[in-house]
Formats: sequence, C-alpha cells, structure tokens
Amino acid sequence: MTTLEDLQDNANFFLLAGPCVIEGEDMALRIAEKIVTLTEKLHIPYVFKGSYRKANRSRLDSFTGIGDEKALKILRKVRDTFHIPVVTDIHTDEEAAMAAEYADVLQIPAFLCRQTDLLIAAARTGKTVNIKKGQFLSPASMQFAVQKVLDAGNRNVMITDRGTSFGYTDLIVDFRGIPQMQEFGFPVIMDVTHSLQQPNQATGVAGGLPAMIETLAKAAIAVGADGLFIETHPEPHKAKSDGANMLQLDLLEGLLTKLVRIREVVVAV
Repeated sequence: MTTLEDLQDNANFFLLAGPCVIEGEDMALRIAEKIVTLTEKLHIPYVFKGSYRKANRSRLDSFTGIGDEKALKILRKVRDTFHIPVVTDIHTDEEAAMAAEYADVLQIPAFLCRQTDLLIAAARTGKTVNIKKGQFLSPASMQFAVQKVLDAGNRNVMITDRGTSFGYTDLIVDFRGIPQMQEFGFPVIMDVTHSLQQPNQATGVAGGLPAMIETLAKAAIAVGADGLFIETHPEPHKAKSDGANMLQLDLLEGLLTKLVRIREVVVAV
C-alpha cells in the first residue's frame, strides 16, 4: 500500500485521480484498473479519488450520490482490489470518523478549508488530510488551515490548489502559489480539472475548459508541483457531476507520458 511517505520520497510527481463522485461499483473499478495500469507503467505513485457524496451542489435536483455507505464500500473495494490508497471528501466533522474507516486520505473541500471543527475532526482520525485552498484565499493564508491540523496532533498534511475566483464565473491559477505553499513543508498538489471549472453559470450547472487540462498540468509540473489532481471519466458528457471540466479517460495515458518527461527535466536541472 502506498503511503504519504512513498508519495513524497518518489522522484516522480504523484497522482490523485478518478471520477468526481462514485456512480457505481463497475465504473469505479474500471477507472481504477485503467489508471493503475498506466501509473505502474510510468512509475507514478497513485491515489484513487472518488467522492462518496457531493454536498456542494448549485441545484437541489443535482446528483449527490448513490448512498454514503454504498459508495464508501466501493471505495474500500477499490482499495483492497488494487492495493492503492483512496481519497474522499468530507463535509462535516461528524463525517470524519465514518469516512476514515474506508479512506486513507480525507479531503477538505475548498469552500470548507477554514472550518476549524472539520479540520480538527479530520486530523484526529490520524489519516492524511488533504486541504484544498479556498478560491477566496491567498496561498499564504493556507498556513493557518495547515496549522489547525498540526495543532490537533497530525502532521500528515497535503495542500491542493484549485484556482482562485476571477469574477463571478471563472477561475485563474497563480502558479506562484505552488512554491509559496511548499514553504510550509508539506506536499502541494495542483487540482488541474477543478481549476478549469466555470462556476455559477445561469443554468445552475458549472461549465469548464477541458481543452486546457494539458496546459495547466504541464505548467504545474514545470514549476515543481509535488502532485496532480485530475478527475477523469470514460464519458465525461455522461458524468453525473463536473463532467464539463473532466478529462476523458482514454486521454490520460498521453498526458501522463508527457508530464513524466517534463518532470525528468525539472529534476535534472
């Protein structure tokens, strides 16, 4: 089983990838199997990503999940089948202990990164805590979210940038934030696909710019990101959440191959 130490010690970048939300067992296993095959071939440490529930939705009729326990059991099956760690979001402090029974990494959504009780509850599980930078925060401000986890007795922390609000319906990535947040002493991840989201559309369904995924991913590796976060799906247009900004699964191998080559150059210089 890959550990946080494995992710940090590897010369390559590491990858958190999978569907936005668990839609069913067959799909989760199929996506995981494909990515495991690719990452083993390219020597990329891999963590399977899947939300067991989506709590932050624009509209009441938006898909939120197939049921917490059912989705968490699927995450466990992915973990046990492929011997890889899994990451999932939590939304309230009461969810932390429940999710920790199934997941290796507890992810704090960007909108919730200042919620003290949530951070403390995640920290107290002893699991790795991946804190997403709020779209409304500067990179420097993330030190306080990290400190809450440390003060709760947990040093297994990762930080993920997912863009900064730019007007009402767009996000922009300030790549200065990656080295700035690395100064805190913990791995920094670039969430490529959510950074290309176009939120707050009049339809109540977020848009996206998936054609720019390769551009952002290349830039993140070039400036030294420790890891990448990519949501992917066999048919993004049929995905039940965030399909507009996801990477089509069969495009992942070509992208990762290019990124490994960039990483080799970055390490060499």
